[in-house]
Amino acid sequence: MGFKYTILGGDKRSLELGKLLMKDGRDVCIYGFDMLEEYNNETVSLNEAIEYADVIVGPLPFSTDNLNVNAPFSNKAISIDMVLDFMSEKQMIIGGKFNIEHEKKLKNKNIKSSDYFKREEMQVLNAIPTAEGAIQIAMEKTPVTIHNSNVIVLGYGRIGRVLSKMLYGIGANVHVSARKYSDLAWIKNYGYISVHTKDLKTYLPKMNVVFNTIPQMILNKELLKSIDSNCLIIDLASKPGGVDFEAAREMEIKAISALGLPGKAAPVTAAMVIKDTIYNIIEELDV
Repeated sequence: MGFKYTILGGDKRSLELGKLLMKDGRDVCIYGFDMLEEYNNETVSLNEAIEYADVIVGPLPFSTDNLNVNAPFSNKAISIDMVLDFMSEKQMIIGGKFNIEHEKKLKNKNIKSSDYFKREEMQVLNAIPTAEGAIQIAMEKTPVTIHNSNVIVLGYGRIGRVLSKMLYGIGANVHVSARKYSDLAWIKNYGYISVHTKDLKTYLPKMNVVFNTIPQMILNKELLKSIDSNCLIIDLASKPGGVDFEAAREMEIKAISALGLPGKAAPVTAAMVIKDTIYNIIEELDV
C-alpha cells in the first residue's frame, strides 16, 4: 500500500489522520487547514494537492452544504465540483457520508470511491469516543454525579449499546428505550431498565439526563412537556436530530446538540479508527 495520500479538509480527526499516515511511512499532503498556525503558510494549490495523491481522503461529514468539502479550518471554500474536475480515473476518493449526488458525480466520472462511514467497523468503533464524549458533557453540565442519577438512552443501536454499558459501569440508574421487542429483551438482559418507546411519557419526568441516539424527531413538544426543567438533554443523533430544540428553549429545558464528538473528545482515537478503515477498504478493493 505505497500510495500517496491527500487529506482534504476536515476537523482535528483529519489532521491526526494525516499524522498517523505519516507515522506509517506514507507520503501525505494536507490541504484545507490554513486557519491553523502550523498550516497558515499553505502554498500548495487545490489542483496540486489533488494531483499529488493516489488516494484523496475527505472528512466526516464530507460536506455540510452539499457544495463544498467540509473544511472548518480553511479560509477558502473547497468546491466539490472543482475537486472532482481535478481528479482522474487513476485516483480514488474516500470520505464520510457522501450524499447521493456526490456518488452520482463520482460514478459518472468513473472515479473509484468509498464511504468509510458506511463501514460497520467504523461505526462500531466510532461509537466509543461518541459515548465517552456524551458522558463528559453530562458530567460538565449537571450539578450531580452520574453515579446514582436517573438516565435514559433513547435508541439501542451501536451508540446506544456502548453508551448504556458505560453509564451502567459508573453506577447510573440506566433506562434504555426501544421499539423492537428483541432490543427490549437484550436491554433487560444486560440489567438496564427497558422502556418501550410508547411508554416514554411515564419515565421521562424522573430523569436527570436524557441521551438521544435516534436520528428522527422523538422528543417532540408533547414529550418535552413531561421532562423536568432541571433535566439535561444531549442529542447525539445526526442532523436533523431527534429533539425539538425550539420547544425546549421555550420551556427552558437545557438541550445540547452534540455532533462530531469523536473529533472533539478523542481526535487521535477517532483518526486511528478512520485510518484502519481506510486500509481495510484499500485492501478489499485490491487497488
